[in-house]
Amino acid sequence: MTEMIQLGAMAPDFKLQDQNGETVTLSQFKGKKVLLSWHPLAWTSVCTDQMRSLDRNFDRFAEKNAVVLGFSVDPLPSKSVWAKALALKHLKVLSDFLPLGEVAKAYGIFSEEHGASKRANILINEAGMVIWAKKYEIRTLPDVEEVLGKM
Repeated sequence: MTEMIQLGAMAPDFKLQDQNGETVTLSQFKGKKVLLSWHPLAWTSVCTDQMRSLDRNFDRFAEKNAVVLGFSVDPLPSKSVWAKALALKHLKVLSDFLPLGEVAKAYGIFSEEHGASKRANILINEAGMVIWAKKYEIRTLPDVEEVLGKM
């Protein structure tokens, strides 16, 4: 079993597409904090609530010089339709589909058993270093206030 990325580690860069087919990299946000918020699979209730909560609080994160990105291993067409169904206004939800879970594996949160990422939040500082990381039980909705408090 792979260990979750350690605090103080440099966050691995990635290049994935968001729900609009736009390419997103971690390195494009240098100088900002970045929250990587992982949900196992789209179209499930807790994952839906998790992404809606982040979208609702998007401006509060921006006030803390932070960018929020949602991740799962769902393919891009599914992410696109799901983001529209959720009426996400700001949040980018990225597809870690091909190769399956490559970015989740780099961060140590991929579940081989389920073929998906675990539920986790990983906070990266302005210099690209991991400053906070937490895994959640699959049915547990991450507390957005706890996350904002770590900024």
